[in-house]
Order: sequence, then structure tokens, then C-alpha cells
Amino acid sequence: MGLVRHPGNMRSSGDYLEGMLSDYVNGGKAKLIKAQKSGSARLVTALTCLQFAFAVYATFLLYYMSPAVVDLRTRPDFSWATRIAQSWRKQFVIPPHVLGHYQESASLVSEPETRPVFKPADVCESEKIDFTQKKSNDTVMIKLKRELYAEVMDFQAKNLGSETLAQLLAMKSKWDIRVNPTRPRITVILNHFKRRTLCAQLDSLLHQTLPFHRVWVLSFGSPNDASFRMIVESYNDTRISFVSSSYDFKYYGRFQMALQTGSDLVYILDDDMIPGKKMLQILSHVAGTDKYSNAVLGSIGRILPFRQKDFTFPSYRKFRSKEAGLYLPDPAYDITVDKIVQVDFLSSSWFLSAELVRTLFIENPFTFATGEDLHLSYQLQKYRNAGSFVLPVDPNDKETWGDSEHRLAYVSETTVIFKDIVQVRDDQWWKALSTGYITQWAAMHPQKIDALFYAHSIDEVKALSPLLEKFRSTAGKKAYIAVSGGKFCPCEDATVALKWPKVVCKERRFKIFDLDVGALSGISNSEVPVVQAVYASVKGLIKIHNPSVVITVADIDPNVKKALKMASETNSNGTTLALLPRPSISKVLWMADLRSTALPNWNRMRISVNIITQNRVQSLTRLLNSLSNAYYLGDEIPISFNMDSKVDGSTIKLVSSFNWPHGPKTLRRRIIQGGLIRAVSESWYPASDDDYGLLLEDDIEVSPYYYLWIKYALLAYHYDPEVSFPELSSISLYTPRIVEVVKERPKWNPTEFFKKIHPNTPYLHQLPCSWGAVFFPKQWREFYVYMNMRFTEDAKANPVQIPKSRTNGWQASWKKFLIDMMYLRGYVSLYPNFPNQASFSTNHMEPGAHISAKDNVVRHDKTDFEVPLLKEDFRNMLPNGKLPSASRLPSLNLFNQPVSLKGLKAAGAKLGQDVLGCNNVSEMVVVDHQTGLPKSCAKF
Repeated sequence: MGLVRHPGNMRSSGDYLEGMLSDYVNGGKAKLIKAQKSGSARLVTALTCLQFAFAVYATFLLYYMSPAVVDLRTRPDFSWATRIAQSWRKQFVIPPHVLGHYQESASLVSEPETRPVFKPADVCESEKIDFTQKKSNDTVMIKLKRELYAEVMDFQAKNLGSETLAQLLAMKSKWDIRVNPTRPRITVILNHFKRRTLCAQLDSLLHQTLPFHRVWVLSFGSPNDASFRMIVESYNDTRISFVSSSYDFKYYGRFQMALQTGSDLVYILDDDMIPGKKMLQILSHVAGTDKYSNAVLGSIGRILPFRQKDFTFPSYRKFRSKEAGLYLPDPAYDITVDKIVQVDFLSSSWFLSAELVRTLFIENPFTFATGEDLHLSYQLQKYRNAGSFVLPVDPNDKETWGDSEHRLAYVSETTVIFKDIVQVRDDQWWKALSTGYITQWAAMHPQKIDALFYAHSIDEVKALSPLLEKFRSTAGKKAYIAVSGGKFCPCEDATVALKWPKVVCKERRFKIFDLDVGALSGISNSEVPVVQAVYASVKGLIKIHNPSVVITVADIDPNVKKALKMASETNSNGTTLALLPRPSISKVLWMADLRSTALPNWNRMRISVNIITQNRVQSLTRLLNSLSNAYYLGDEIPISFNMDSKVDGSTIKLVSSFNWPHGPKTLRRRIIQGGLIRAVSESWYPASDDDYGLLLEDDIEVSPYYYLWIKYALLAYHYDPEVSFPELSSISLYTPRIVEVVKERPKWNPTEFFKKIHPNTPYLHQLPCSWGAVFFPKQWREFYVYMNMRFTEDAKANPVQIPKSRTNGWQASWKKFLIDMMYLRGYVSLYPNFPNQASFSTNHMEPGAHISAKDNVVRHDKTDFEVPLLKEDFRNMLPNGKLPSASRLPSLNLFNQPVSLKGLKAAGAKLGQDVLGCNNVSEMVVVDHQTGLPKSCAKF
């Protein structure tokens, strides 16, 4: 590649050689030497040949050694010419002391010819345009295109604001030449191959209302290189340089050159763009505004295809299709850009800051053969959050047009007429859209899906596949998967693992997204490119599709995990990241049955395990083993051990050495013996409204599925904004076999009781469970205040006496006070219901504070309390394979009788024994849920 300034800046090779010979011929006195006339003729001939040889040599030498030359090729070796010249000088040049009539002969040597100097008029050419601007007479297409353009402009006017040219020029700008004497340095880059438009471009640029700083004319692999060079030289302007190379750098070469401009702004023009004389002033003014400083500006752009009714995307060249997108401005359909419009990419001209140009080369292009326009806009949005805008024009002033002769675009077309090029560009824009490029369609039609899965390896695809298929097979659910692509997880391999046809990787339909992470990381061993690529692409996909949850495996690469977490947190609409341990993935297929409004709350709840223990080390060991063998979902789960003062040494050693990998472990030991009522009620207090306490005495054992049941129920009934269920105060792990509050304690089988509804339906019960239950924060605060206000050493002194309830005589029981509060205020607990009362917890009825206590006159049959633990996935046993809606849950009163939730509240209000005396039987106590303190009475 060579860069050549005009020869007027250097001494010509002919002048140099003439002076050199004159010094030899005329310098100093010499003796007269006689010679024959024939010898003089031969000498004149020899000198003439010598002067010609020197002229040729000097011309080549000066050209290649000039400091103005920038050459990408290896510099040629001309030492051979130097050696020949030296030999000729020895043989033919007259020594200084020789004069005679040879001096006369020297005067006969003709003067060398100087290099001709051309003017632009001598060398300029122009394109022959012998046709009028193409206009469509297809009324259907005209209607479709104009409708789509109107929709785009209406959307942008409401969301972005669309200014006219006059409004843009009225905006405050740091490059406003009317008020700011500092003018931007603008480098204009003209790329030429065959067109005859260079002179028209240079003439326009030389007459701009805002002068340029430099113009670089590029000629890469052009057959017209010499012609372009002569044109540049003919203008004799030191600001205009010619850069050439025999190698064709194609469409990206001009942007590579732009990296080295050192200017404030760069204006890159195709050879079919003749800008009006006001363009540099307009472009720089808009680029200097706050709103458009982080943008690329141009005069022609394209809006990519919209989705069709069959959920596929057409080619951008599809005929008679509204969804094929827009070309702006489009004279064929009389579409003029009168307000600034954001497009998906610009064509033919780009005006941007030199700093933004670097963004083009962050990722490897899809191809170097075409598509640099789309790649630039995609990369600018992805990594700089920068937009691409087509500027408006004044239709009555062509000097405001960036494309003053649009017919040039029809003289030589490539990307629109060759089928293979169209296919490549279709593949390219689809690749961009499927890796997070927010096109105008995506901005105008925000999607809503339930889940976006991410897999960085084939093994992760296989691990996630059961849950992905459950989402995709569930009616009303939408879920897609993104794979890293490249060397990490090729799309085609992922489809094999999912048992999908490989063609889905090529279809223009949302299903699987190949992020091609290797395009950025290449063979780099650094984690930075991977994190950057995953973050940028997933962030874009989240903005387009608004998934309720992003799902991946918990043991994914830590750096990828960080990228996914950052991307999820950027979505203001609420997207959460679910990191699932691989063994649990097939056990949480119920995720697909949750509403999309509940899924964003996946990580909100914080469930702590609180164990009450003292001196039953074997029982505690069994409980801890069951907790360790349960399925968890990657959540942080704190565990606490609450020990009374008489705890034995074996228990202390066990809890001290116990390893709990799911969260922090806390040990609490009383100084003074508190008894069971204090040990349980003081074992946990909520830190927030999302803090839930699971209370377990040490003779309890849990099912491997206990945590899944809690999480599922909380998300379905408490964290779904579409569900209002203030009566729910706890979730039981246990299913009772007897009616506990009746003196006779009759046996009771919920499976048989609810068989007309569904034998395994969960149900609501006014009785709280003390053998494995999760308590809600708001109601637990209420309970603390309530028990403090009602606790008496003498049970008969308690003012609450529930008719026909044996709980009235309970003394040392925290549960008695909770039962009273739930009865008075209409609260319920959710209970599981599976065959044979199989449960998520069981009570082994081992001797303790109540069971087998000396003062306990009640004798307990172990078979009435010990129930089997669920050892298999419970989901398929539920009605229709999922939790029923809250409104379909049957409810029971304290005595296992069917009563509506309203009926439960009415019974409590009728009793009228709450801490505040409400005068009306339709009123209940209202509580401040932050403090648990009662406030007033209100109708229910």
C-alpha cells in the first residue's frame, strides 16, 4: 500500500538530474583536449543515454525513498541499479579537468522532460446516469411499506423522540460552529474500486460549510489505481492523501484505516455517496449533542425483518412482504426521512467518533466478504449501548442530503442482486438477532417467555434437557435455550443432545441461540473474553425476550456464572437467575407449572432450618442425616441449633462437627433452663418479610423432597402476585392421622376424606403443625406479641377458651397459643396429602418433654403419629400433576370439619376473645405486620 502526496511538494527527478550533470560538465577549468569529430558524436550519444538512465533511476529512487511514502509491501532492493550507475559514471562521465570541444558537445544534450502536471478537468470522469429514479407502481407494496414506516416512526416518537432537521440543529451541541470557535477535526475516508465518482465527492467535500481536516482516498486491489492516483494529485491539496494497496482489504479496510486517524470524528463514504455541501456541519452538530454523541449517524439505513404470523422471520429481500423490513429513505415508495429515525444498521455512509470505530473489531465478523455495516451497528449496541440513526433532510435543500444522487446506487449493485450474498446477509442478521441484537422489531414488540436456559457445555445441555422439555411441552409456556457455541458447545451438538433436528440451528425461528462465544475469545486462555461475550449476548436476549427466569446448572464455570448473574440483574422487568444442582433438576419439573409471575421470585425467600435439641444425640444424628440427603436448589439455607442449658456433651460434639454446605451454621445454648415452650418459640425470629423458619425437634426425620415441597408451595401460594392468600400462615411437612384437638382423638384419613375432590389434594387446616412446619414471618411476629400478652402459668387463667377443644387445658405448650391466635384470626396452614399419609416429615415419638413425660396422662400409640416418608417425586401424585390453584384448596376448621375461609374468620370473630375487643361479630383484629402489634378492629 502506498500513500502519495502531490509531486508539487518535492523536487522533480528531471531537475535533480539536470543539475547533477551541469555540475560535472561546467565545473572548474580544464585543459583543452583535441579529438576527432566522430568521437564527439559518440560521446554525445553516450551522454544522452547516460542522462536518460539516470533520470529513470532517480525517478524510481525518489519515489520509493520519499518520506511521504507509506508502503505495506517489502521495500524493493535497488542496489543493482546503483552499481550499474557507478560503473557508467566511471566509463562515460568526463573528469573535471577535461574540457575542450567536449564542453561544446555537452551543450547539445537535450534537457530532460518534466513530469506533466494535470488539473482535475484533465483527469476527472463521471458516471453516466441515463435513467430516472426508480418508482414503484405496486399499490400493495406502497401501502405496506408506508404503513410499516408510520408504525416505526410512531413508536420512536413516543419512546425516543424524533426530531426534524431544524430541531436537531437547534439542539445544544459542543460542535455548534455558530457559537463555538473550536471546530472538530474530521477525517473523511473515501473508498474506491471502479466507480467514476471520486471527483464529484472531492468537489463536494472541498466546498463544505464546515471544512474537513483530512481526506484519505483508499484504493485496495483496484484495477483503476493509477487513475485514482492521478485524480488525487491533480487537486494539489496537502489535506488530500492517496492510500493504495495491491491487496484488496474489502469492506473492513476503510474501518481499519479509521482507527489511525487521530481525529475527533470520522466520515466514511461509499463511492456512490455524494454528500451535500452542508453535511459535515449537520453531522458534526448532531454528533455533538448529548442525545446523539454515543451514536453512528448516516444517510441511508435499513430496518431488519419483523416476525411473521408463522413465528418465522423472512429474508430482508422478500418480495411483497411487510415483514421484510424497510430501506430508508426509499425513493421507490416515496418514503423520505423528515425526522431522525433509529435503524438496525446504516449503509453507504457512517459518521461517528474515532473512539466508537474500535468497537467494530471486538468480535470477529461473521464474514469479511460483506456485512460490515450490520456488524458495526450490532457491536456498537452490544458493547457501547450505541444506536444507529438516519438523519432527516430538508427536501427543498439538496445540500442537506447525504445522498444527493441516489440513482448511483442502481448503477452497480451487489448485495441486492446476487442470491448467495443475500443468503449470507440473511444469515448474518439472524445471527445478530439470536445473540442479543435488539432490532427495531424487538424494541417495538417486546416478548415474554417463561424461561431462558443457558448451557456452556454439552454435559450441561444434557443435564438441563428434562426441565427444558417440560417447559416446552407445558401448554401456555415458552422456553428457549442459549448455548455458548464455538469450541465450547456447538449448536449442532446441542441439538443432538436434545434430540432435535440439526436444522433448528439454521431456521429463522426462536428455539436455540448459538452465542458463538469463541468469536470473541478465540484461543485466548483468559476468562475475560468469555465473560464479556456471555454477558453482552445474554443481556441482549433478556431484553428481547424478558424471561421470568434464567436457568442453568449450579456448578457452571464461576466466571460464566458471574456473567449470567450480571446479565439477569440488568433487566428492570424482573428476571432472576436459578442455579440448579444437577441431581435436583429432574425433581423440579413443577417449575413449568408455576405462573410466569411467580418465577421471578425464585430467589426471594430465605428458608432457615432451626433445630431444637438437648440430649437425644441418636435422634439428632438421624435428623441431620435426613437433612443432608435431601434435594436442595442451590439456595442459601442457614441452620441453627438451639440447645437448653442441660444439653449433654455428645450433642455439643455432634453439632460442632456437623458440616452444612448449604449456608451458615449457628449454635445457641441457654444459660438457664428455659423449657420446651421457650426453646421452640425463641428458636427463630424473622429478619425480613422474606425470612421463613422451619422448626424441627430432634426426633423428627425429613423426606429427601421436603425442601422442594416448601419451595413449590411458597412460589405457588405466596409469591405469585396474582394470588391473594393472607390467611396462609405456615406450611406443614406432616400429614396427621388423628383429630388432635378432640378428646377422643379419632383416626382421620385425608385421602379418604377428600376422594370426591381428589384423593391427594393438599388442604388447608386451622391446626398448626409442630412436627415439621415452615412458619411465615408476618404471622410469627403476631404470634410473639400475642403469646407475650396471653401467656399465663395457669392455663385456666387464659381468657381464650375454644369450645370443645382439648387445647384449653394445655399448659406448657407454645402450640396452644398459636392455635388460639389462628382460631381467633382465621389463619390456616397448608398440609400435604398422599397415600397412607406419606409425608415430608415424621415424628418418631421418642421420650422427651411431652412424649412419655411423667406428668403426661395421655398414652400415645406410635402408629397414630409415625408416618412413612415420601421417597419418590411427589409431583405426579398431585391433582393433574401440579398444585391446585389456591381457590380450589379445601379448608378445614380446628376439628377437621369443612369450613370456608370466611367461615373460619366468622367463628373467631364470634368467639370475641382476641386481645382487642371488637364490638361487631363481622370484625377482626388488624395487626401491624412489621411489629406484630394489634392496631384496631376491621371488617373481614
